[in-house]
Amino acid sequence: MTDRYCVFGHPVSHSKSPVIHAAFAEQTGEALEYTAIEAPRDGFAGAWRAFVESGGRGANVTVPFKEDAYRLCDTLTPRAERAGAVNTLILEADGRTRGDTTDGAGLVGDLERCGVTLAGARLLVLGAGGAVRGVLEPLLAAGPASLHIANRTAAKASALAADFRDLGEVSGGGFDAVEGPFDVVINGTSASLGGELPPLPDDLFAPGATAYDMMYGAEPTVFLRWASERGAETLDGLGMLVGQAAESFMLWRGVRPDVTAVLESLRRTL
Repeated sequence: MTDRYCVFGHPVSHSKSPVIHAAFAEQTGEALEYTAIEAPRDGFAGAWRAFVESGGRGANVTVPFKEDAYRLCDTLTPRAERAGAVNTLILEADGRTRGDTTDGAGLVGDLERCGVTLAGARLLVLGAGGAVRGVLEPLLAAGPASLHIANRTAAKASALAADFRDLGEVSGGGFDAVEGPFDVVINGTSASLGGELPPLPDDLFAPGATAYDMMYGAEPTVFLRWASERGAETLDGLGMLVGQAAESFMLWRGVRPDVTAVLESLRRTL
């Protein structure tokens, strides 16, 4: 029987994960089926159990269920435990559910693939929600000189920085207190979805800086357009999406697919 995997979300019809994992399966010769399942907002745990009972072996988890997934797991990887969120569920041989998070690895892998140097760099991360929390440990493991978290609510950014301060030079505060320049600026807010821009100073970017938006689309986001006008090199989050999917595929199948080929194909469909 073909092994079954899925992505859970609400909504989830827009998800590109089935296309990505189908491409990974074809590329690696792995026999699997991957679908999208829209779980009820108050019924994620039941949806996962039903999927397992029908033969499911693992799943990706997207908005708004990453914290629900964290709570239902029997075991967690250290990085998932630290992030407080799970985007990858693995059904173990003994029937227990193991949770991991691959978002940070996807982000760092994409930055490195694009030639962005994180070691010794001054980083700014915008936002203090779950998307940001899930990427801080891998970013700090890359050895930046400093990492500052800026958020509309300064106290939330400061609290998040305190949670990760044992891993490096981390600080946090409000958007109004941001002082550049930075070498890498990562937008982890959802502002781009609404065509909005966080209130940021014009002197944010150092010469040769990179602006990265975790969101993506056929056209550059408002944040990336703004950054480009101020001299920054720009990258969107499509590579992060494919990269985190590749990490999940590796956890499930023990085979690491080639991200570049799938990313190039996916980019042409936007």
